[in-house]
Amino acid sequence: MTADPNLDSGLPIRLLHDRVLVRMEGSDGERRSSAGIVIPATAAVGKRLAWATAVGVGPNVRSIVSGDRVLFDPDDRSEVELHGEGYVLLRERDVHAVAAERIEENATGLYL
Repeated sequence: MTADPNLDSGLPIRLLHDRVLVRMEGSDGERRSSAGIVIPATAAVGKRLAWATAVGVGPNVRSIVSGDRVLFDPDDRSEVELHGEGYVLLRERDVHAVAAERIEENATGLYL
């Protein structure tokens, strides 16, 4: 099976509609609590949201710009590999929160 020649050629990619392309932070492996306790990847935890960094947004995205940190449910994600790197593709409505310097302190979110 050969690789898709379009991915290897480095063609530019344009996100459509309300799509947000994010890069996951950290790994799915073990992590540390704020107290320094190592939590193995196999530990059972409740439903846990994940943080990622937006690297691209579609033309209809209103609340997120590239570089923002976004909070989303990792169970509702579509993974994609672009130019040899793994990313997650989301819809803007699947993002629960945005963390950015430009956000006003008393502002409400678009999708609350």
